[in-house]
Amino acid sequence: MSEHILFLTGRLAEKQLRSILAKMQPEFTYTVHILGVKVAALMTTEMIARRLTDTFCANRIIIPGRCRGDLVALSETLGVPVERGPEEVKDLPQYFGKKAQQADLSQYKVKIFAEITDAATISIEEVLSRAEYYRHNGADVIDIGCLPSTDFPNLELIIQTLKQRGFMVSIDSLEADDLLRGGKAGADYLLSLHESTLWIADEVASTPILIPEKHQDLATLDRAIAIMQAKNRPFIVDPILDPLHFGFTESIVRYHEVRKNHPDVEMMLGVGNITELTHADTAGMNTLLLGICSELNINHILATEVSKHASRAIKEADLARRIMYAAKEHDTLPKHINSDLMALHETAPFPYTQSEIKEWAREIKDPSYRIQTSTDGVHVYNRDGFYTALNPFDFYPNLHVENDASHAFYLGVELARAQIAWQLGKRFTQDQELTWGCAADKTEVEFDLHTFKPSVEKHGK
Repeated sequence: MSEHILFLTGRLAEKQLRSILAKMQPEFTYTVHILGVKVAALMTTEMIARRLTDTFCANRIIIPGRCRGDLVALSETLGVPVERGPEEVKDLPQYFGKKAQQADLSQYKVKIFAEITDAATISIEEVLSRAEYYRHNGADVIDIGCLPSTDFPNLELIIQTLKQRGFMVSIDSLEADDLLRGGKAGADYLLSLHESTLWIADEVASTPILIPEKHQDLATLDRAIAIMQAKNRPFIVDPILDPLHFGFTESIVRYHEVRKNHPDVEMMLGVGNITELTHADTAGMNTLLLGICSELNINHILATEVSKHASRAIKEADLARRIMYAAKEHDTLPKHINSDLMALHETAPFPYTQSEIKEWAREIKDPSYRIQTSTDGVHVYNRDGFYTALNPFDFYPNLHVENDASHAFYLGVELARAQIAWQLGKRFTQDQELTWGCAADKTEVEFDLHTFKPSVEKHGK
C-alpha cells in the first residue's frame, strides 16, 4: 500500500503546488488542503493544531518550509508525523529526491594534519588555542611547525601538553635535531624523513613521513620505502605537491606514478602549497584536491591556514573529504550530496521567473512589500505596484518610507541581500540571511515584521 501524504498550503500557492505534484508523478498518493490562509508562510504549528480537523488518512503531513513552531508537539497532537517541506514550493521534486538518497557524511578516510607554522614563536596557550580551533573544524593531527634557524626551547613541553589534552601530534622540520627531539617527546608523526635521515626512525616510535632526498628524485623515495618495509615499520609517503607554475602538473603525475608503483603504501598530499599560494577562493581548490586524494587513495593531507584568504581551509577540507568518501562509496559524482562547499553560487538560484512572480503579485491585496529575485533582477511589490531594478537605490522613490525609519532600514537590509544574491547567483529568501556554506559561521536573523526588530542567534558546529 502506497504512502498517502497531506500537503498543507495557502490559497495563493495551491494552484502551483497541485501543478508541481502532478508533474512529479510521485509514487505516493496525496491530498492538498488549504488551511484558510492566503500566504502559506504565515502558518504556524499552533494555527494548524487549531484549524486542521481532518488528516485525510495521511501517513505523513508536509507543511510549508517557512512555517514556524514545534513539529514534535504538532505530530503528537495530530497523531501523524509532520515535517517541513522546502521553503520554495518549486523545490519539491528536489526535496523528495534528496530525502531518498541523502548521504551519510559521518564517514571519511582522509586524516587532516593541521599545521601551526609558527609554533616556535608563540606561547603554549596560543598553540593550545589554535589546536582546539583546528580540532573543532575537523583536524585529526596537530602539526607543530619548526622555523629554520629559530630556537624552539618549548618544543618538548608543547608536544607533551598537546598529548595530555588528547591530541595526535606531528613535528614538522627538515632539521634532524628537531625531529629527534619531537619524536622523543612523544610526537605521533615525523615530517619529514628522507633516505639520509631514516636513522631517526630507529631512535623513536613515531611514524615517519617519507619524502624524496632531492625534490623530484623518486629513486631515493623508492629506496626509503624499501628500507622501511624491510623493517616492518609503518610510514607515510609524500612525493611533494608543488605550487602552480612551479611544477604542479608534474607533481600530480609524480603522485600517480608513486601510487602505481606502490599500490598499498599510505600517502600524504600537502594541500597548502595550492591553497596558500593561489589567490582564489579555497573551497573549490580543497574540493578538487580531496577528489584527487580519493582517486589515488591518499589518506593524509597537510593543511594550513596562514593566509587570511585560506582561513576556512581546515573546515573546507573536512567537508570535502566526507563528500568524496560518500560519492566514492555510492559510485556517484560528487553532486547533490551537500551544498556547503558552494559558498558563492547555487545550482538553482532563481526558482521563479519574472512572469510567475508578477502573477503572484496580482493576488496581493495588502500594503506589505514582498521581495523576490529572478534572472531579470530584483522585484519589489505590494498591492500598489510592482517594481524591478538591479540597484536597490532605484526602488527608493516608489517605496514611500521617508517617514518610517524602521521600515526603511528593514527594506534596505533585505534589498541589499537581494542585490548580492542576484549578482552572485545565490538563492534569496526574504527575512533570511544569505547562505555561505562552510565559508562562514551560520547566523540566523529573524525579524518581527511589525516592529522590524531583529533577534540574532548564532549556531556553532
